[in-house]
Amino acid sequence: MLKVSKSPIVITGGAQRIGLHCALRFAELGQPIVVSYRTPRDTLKQLDKAGVTCIAADFSHPDGVEAFTRTLNQRFGKLRAIIHNASSWHTEAEGIEPADLMQRMTQIHMVTPYLINRRCHNLLLANKPEATDIIHITDCVVEKGSYSHIAYSASKAGMDNMTRSFAKNYAPDIKVNAVAPALIMFNEGDTPDYQQHSLNKSLLKIEPGPEVIFETLCFLLNSSYITGRTIGLDGGRHIK
Repeated sequence: MLKVSKSPIVITGGAQRIGLHCALRFAELGQPIVVSYRTPRDTLKQLDKAGVTCIAADFSHPDGVEAFTRTLNQRFGKLRAIIHNASSWHTEAEGIEPADLMQRMTQIHMVTPYLINRRCHNLLLANKPEATDIIHITDCVVEKGSYSHIAYSASKAGMDNMTRSFAKNYAPDIKVNAVAPALIMFNEGDTPDYQQHSLNKSLLKIEPGPEVIFETLCFLLNSSYITGRTIGLDGGRHIK
């Protein structure tokens, strides 16, 4: 069970899929939650009803990230944690110009968490002596690369590396860890063949659902002695 704090936890990209699930689960426990979203969705009504604070933010350029961090500093005196869940899943096969593709991936997966961690350092420190955390949601592909998502994989690897750098810089006041998932939940429209192909990549061969992410976040938030680590959630895919 999560040790609930009166200080909010920020979840970037929290209006859909895994971020949405985790935001609602935290809110169920009475934990104040702030989510960022880029595109207005019907789920915002659901989040608002649950008491979640929703802030529009465009992380596709540094100015948008800076605007988001200014809002956090203006509205909140301290933060319990920042969970970097915002992500973009573009592939080289989409035909995006290579330089633009790499810029998009590094902007969302590296520049955005870097700036937020720096600009909100003071908000996390203000939560002392209570525990404070930064958690990066990376990807299992950072260990061995990807055939089809080269820029994506490289940018997530950069985010994973920042986990250890920020852990060194922010210790002992702030714990910084990462979660590296493989398949968690399918998208609408995924074909049966694609689903089976994806399931076969792991030893456990299941679609676990977003609750496994929430459970891992609670574990990291509750722990007093883990920092600079990446926890793999891949169903044994790393040893298959």
